[in-house]
Amino acid sequence: MTVAPSPRVEELLARMSVADKVGQLIQYFSFSLPEGATSDVVGDVAGQPRAVDAALDAGGVGSLLFVTDPARINALQRRAIAGNAHGIPVLFGFDVIHGLRTILPVPIAMAATWDAGIVERAQAVAAAEARAVGIRWTFAPMVDIARDARWGRMIEGAGEDPLLGGIVAAAQVRGFQGGGADRIPADRILAGPKHFAGYGAALGGRDYDQSEISDQELWNVYLPPFRAAIEAGAGNIMAAYMDLNGVPASGNRWLLTDVLRDAFGFEGFVVSDANSVKDLETHHFAEGPTDAGVRALQAGLDLEMAIADPAFAHLVDAVESGRVSETELDTSVRRLLAAKEALGLFDDPYVDEEAAARVLADPAHRDVARATAAASAVLLRNEGGVLPLDASALSQVAVIGPYAGSKRDTLGPWVFDYDLDETVTILDGVRARLGTAVTVTHAAGVPRVTREFPSLFDMFEPPVPPTGDPDELIAGAVAAASAAEVAILVLGENQEMIGENASRASLELPGAQQRLLEEVVATGTPVVLVLMSGRPLDLRWASEHVPAILEVWYPGTRGGEAVADLLVGDATPRGRLPFTWPRSVGQVPMHHAVTRSHDPQKQGQRYWDEQSTPLYPFGFGLSYATFSYGEVAVSTPECDRDGRIEVTVELTNTSAIDGVEVAQLYLHQRSGTSSRPLRKLTAFRVVELAAGATERVAFTVGPDQRRYWSAATRDWTLDAAEFEVYVGPDATAERSATFRVR
Repeated sequence: MTVAPSPRVEELLARMSVADKVGQLIQYFSFSLPEGATSDVVGDVAGQPRAVDAALDAGGVGSLLFVTDPARINALQRRAIAGNAHGIPVLFGFDVIHGLRTILPVPIAMAATWDAGIVERAQAVAAAEARAVGIRWTFAPMVDIARDARWGRMIEGAGEDPLLGGIVAAAQVRGFQGGGADRIPADRILAGPKHFAGYGAALGGRDYDQSEISDQELWNVYLPPFRAAIEAGAGNIMAAYMDLNGVPASGNRWLLTDVLRDAFGFEGFVVSDANSVKDLETHHFAEGPTDAGVRALQAGLDLEMAIADPAFAHLVDAVESGRVSETELDTSVRRLLAAKEALGLFDDPYVDEEAAARVLADPAHRDVARATAAASAVLLRNEGGVLPLDASALSQVAVIGPYAGSKRDTLGPWVFDYDLDETVTILDGVRARLGTAVTVTHAAGVPRVTREFPSLFDMFEPPVPPTGDPDELIAGAVAAASAAEVAILVLGENQEMIGENASRASLELPGAQQRLLEEVVATGTPVVLVLMSGRPLDLRWASEHVPAILEVWYPGTRGGEAVADLLVGDATPRGRLPFTWPRSVGQVPMHHAVTRSHDPQKQGQRYWDEQSTPLYPFGFGLSYATFSYGEVAVSTPECDRDGRIEVTVELTNTSAIDGVEVAQLYLHQRSGTSSRPLRKLTAFRVVELAAGATERVAFTVGPDQRRYWSAATRDWTLDAAEFEVYVGPDATAERSATFRVR
């Protein structure tokens, strides 16, 4: 979003006092909490709403978050305007991560479509519903690269690769925000890519812990998705919680100014994550709240997200003492007011409450959710063509697992305004699709697991306690499977086991699920394993003993219908993995873009007790259709450094089923200023092919695709070298050709 000079903004700035300006730089949570509510993380929060009301009455609030009721938003807005000496409205933000009322598949699932159009349409639905209730800003997309499956927040991102991550980031920004013009359309909201930067590299996959990232990895891997989001027009960026190479991101001037503004040209405003300005004290970086506020502002952070007692409130004293100039303050306030103007808040600050209800109930939004869920599922295994099931030949089916009939788990984490009554579980979807002619039995199989430690988020949504005896539940599941012609096992992780503050030290199926799986397989009944998760799990046993495995993520409001469509062949799987699937937790972090090292013949044998290759490679995914790749051709064997090579391959659907293939191009530079990855995803095409059809697929490899940041030169580098180009269905693509850059 380009911030142009605005007469209205400049006139407001000229009239505002220092206290007025500081108020615009503070964002409060607006909780509706029961009296006496507490949290291990933030302590006594019962009095927090009263403190926020007092700040609104004093004109000391620029933004509010965590409100979704349009009537309450209107009431708070009236109070804010009345309390502000200049009638400036507040900006309402919310975590619209994968839907508001219509819950879409989780972001990692959207990334698994590898389809920017699908992602954009999905987030446009989320934006329309949010805007209808008065939310004008989302703290999304999360564009952090994640290569450690222990880290729970990988579910909010697009996986391990900067190219795919950048394309998905830009698509989400367009979906949320529209074209990124100075005035955001009335059915869109401000996009806020996060967390700048390096949050996904937390040590040990432990959420909030420090990140240590080399410069070459930062520039080549972790920063490109942010740049793509900014180029797509994002009007806001959220700073990260953690230390990046020893400096907290929220107080890191190099990161927030030198990189974000000077290198990337970002003109919007930067918001902290929750309490992360005050956390500069926690980091032992700032000596007190005033120091924290000053250093965050001067690093380039404009708006503090605070639960209570914001550090930015001390900026009034900092201006009076000379630590901060009013000009510095004006720069940040100008950015906030410009965003409010772009969103039309000054002219139309209130919500049409009747219209909101109509938008939230739009059936077209549910259709988008269903289609997105079907497109995101990844078929990992299908030995013997177990899938699709022949519905006409079935008389009895067992649907087993703790998540098969769980509406809340079907939606996934980090949603708050959902409607469980309209949520379609996998059990619901299978029953509806197979009809009354097929007996569908259900068995939970195992009790749910619960976390050992309390979470901040338990005060909003208490975890569901486990019920039932494992032995009895497994026995019931075995009996149901034994009596059925096919057993559909819905296993994975509770929705609260992944997301923020939900890292895991193990990737094993939780609780007694592995035992359940093995005992059901032992019945001899054909088994389809349907995985509901947001990270790769340990499937070593399943990949050898279960004939069909379908990863459906957390598929959302209409997820059960989408999964049923896939199981019976009404839809064909087309999703591809946006991350490398490790064999076990001992392999992580793991990704495909590795360089060649000593003794390359043993690159797959680096461990004493396990292969060092993945269970499933990056980009992998099966279909009910089958595809073949012809020889890879290059347009010319040589080009100059600024030249472009066209790479082509003939792609054929060799089956009798229409399908979608994701043709992927990987590049390897054989020599140069730095060592380069053996396989670097450089381009991909989503190709719809009718049964028996052939299409010539073309890619362009130019200087933008070959350029990289080198630690040797401390700059961007474009080498003369020989290149290998591979095209195929995943990161193990074998079809190749070479060309040379002079």
